[in-house]
Amino acid sequence: ISTMSVAYKDQLYAELKKQHNQNGTLFEDPEFPATDSSIYYKDLPDVIRFVEWKRPGEICENPRLFVEGVSSHDLNQGSMGNCWMVAACASLALRPKLWEKVIPDWKEQEWDSNYGGIFHFRFWIFGQWTDVVIDDRLPTINGQLIYCQSKQNNEFWSALLEKAYAKLFGSYQSLDGGNATDAVVDFTGAVAETIDLKPYRTDNQEKLFDNLVKVWEHNGIINASIDPRGFGLESRTEEGLVRGHAYSVTDVKRVDLDNRLRAYFNSETIPLIRLRNPWGKAEWIGAWSDSSEEWSKVDDTEKANLGITVADDGEFWMSFTDWCKNFDEVDICHLMNTSVVSIHKNWNEEAHFGKWTQNSDPLLNRSGGCTNHMETFLQNPQYLFDVTKESDEVLISLQQKDRRIYRKEGQGDNLSIGFTIVKVEVNRKYRLHNLETLKIMHGFTYINARTVFKRIELPQGRYVVIPTTYEPFIEGEFMLRLYTDVDSGCRELLKDKPQPKCWTPLCGYPQVVTHIYVDRAEIGQQDQAEGINPYVIISCEDQSVKSTTKNTLTPVFEFSAIFYRKKVAEPITVQLWSDDQGSDKFLGEVLLPGMPDDNSSRWYWLKNKGSKKADNMPSIIALRLVTSNELTAL
Repeated sequence: ISTMSVAYKDQLYAELKKQHNQNGTLFEDPEFPATDSSIYYKDLPDVIRFVEWKRPGEICENPRLFVEGVSSHDLNQGSMGNCWMVAACASLALRPKLWEKVIPDWKEQEWDSNYGGIFHFRFWIFGQWTDVVIDDRLPTINGQLIYCQSKQNNEFWSALLEKAYAKLFGSYQSLDGGNATDAVVDFTGAVAETIDLKPYRTDNQEKLFDNLVKVWEHNGIINASIDPRGFGLESRTEEGLVRGHAYSVTDVKRVDLDNRLRAYFNSETIPLIRLRNPWGKAEWIGAWSDSSEEWSKVDDTEKANLGITVADDGEFWMSFTDWCKNFDEVDICHLMNTSVVSIHKNWNEEAHFGKWTQNSDPLLNRSGGCTNHMETFLQNPQYLFDVTKESDEVLISLQQKDRRIYRKEGQGDNLSIGFTIVKVEVNRKYRLHNLETLKIMHGFTYINARTVFKRIELPQGRYVVIPTTYEPFIEGEFMLRLYTDVDSGCRELLKDKPQPKCWTPLCGYPQVVTHIYVDRAEIGQQDQAEGINPYVIISCEDQSVKSTTKNTLTPVFEFSAIFYRKKVAEPITVQLWSDDQGSDKFLGEVLLPGMPDDNSSRWYWLKNKGSKKADNMPSIIALRLVTSNELTAL
């Protein structure tokens, strides 16, 4: 993922500004002209005929990019505004290091003697920072801005930022029905996670609150909303909340209670969350609202620290329990720390860009749809990664390329996307062709969101993640980001089977492929139970793989390997060993012929090394073996 920026439409801000300063002219953007088409691409409302494009100096005296810095209180939704855009800007305003990336050279861009009617902003678009140049002509009606605006009449950072964002997608109308989280990702490069709050209304609130505190303390951005279905967009609840609105979360913390409230709540602290309505007014009127009696029992110093003001400024506190009950969904933007020089947890990031593409050849098709379409599912792109620790938390984000730019052609809707995680053989190097011998660790509920996200704890092993559209033969582009505690070696699987080499005529080419799965074992040496740490070694021709050790007489290995075999008559060896404080002890082996017609799943008695007789060792092992002449069968 690039940290350098590219110029959108090849428009270079510094060169254009210098040119207009020298000529004494004001920039007029040919790529986003001050015309109706830059506002609406279809169904122009009657009110559009009253729109006048005006520069800030024609709207007010002494225009500024910022008035007294950047604040989440700066913003209001315009008469034709997008509440989600206001919420995203308000969230951005809380994080100086973030908005300084989005609004580069902000001191130099202020109105001064170098003013040339030109500004620029940076957005993180599909893994690439993109520098967008605009002129400062803004749509107004009766001298008033009609979209995102600041409370201060002469402050224009939010209006100009929104114009640059609209330019990226062709028009202001293309931003309709947008998503605050998508905008925050475009402002920051964050990883987006959506959480359904309904399951938390009765359970696990403590864990969710702790997670949100961590996100907040690590500079993450949080937005919340209420589903308007059945009530109508922008309808209000009995306690003052607006449905369908994107509320920006502006703080998450535990508040110390005095003795009276401790007795009432049976707790020394209470988890609270602060939110802001993008309208800049209309607040929650329930418990912990601005003038509620609960605040009378909080120490004045604590109230001052929390910034409690009794004003209809759109910002208010709620108890976390009330928040879970009243809101339906929370969108979290994680700013993943990938720096190795950090006191906070740092993640190993792997990012891959791919495409779902059609091809009539099943081995070349890369748009197979979800697991409802098993005949084509494994034709999707596949990415292999390793969990090298005993267990690791893995975060996976699948983001499709934004399609809003195609709304003029009637094709701007998101695709329904998701991904499946499969545990595969420990030595797999080629694409999957069959799932019957493998274990699906996670399957997705498909959704037409720009990004889908999963946090999953995985045991040590090798995995393949398969990003897909819901239906097969749908084309699109995607970015897959995977985060682990240590390097996962994530890479795309491109080849279907071993490729012939220049020395193949001398050394031979594989004739069959064999999958072997070691399920479990039962070790008969009960008197030596304390010293038993069994592990498995599977050997085939010049390859061998080793499982992790298990400290039990009944180990469950769930361990598998795959071999492309040249010498079909040579058996596969499965050996059971015990690691006894660094001294390896042989517990027996099984020799498996692994012929194409010898596919089986059963228990085997372990034998002595090299033994051809029935001198069984006192242990048994459960194995599954599948062999095929077709190298793309598994």
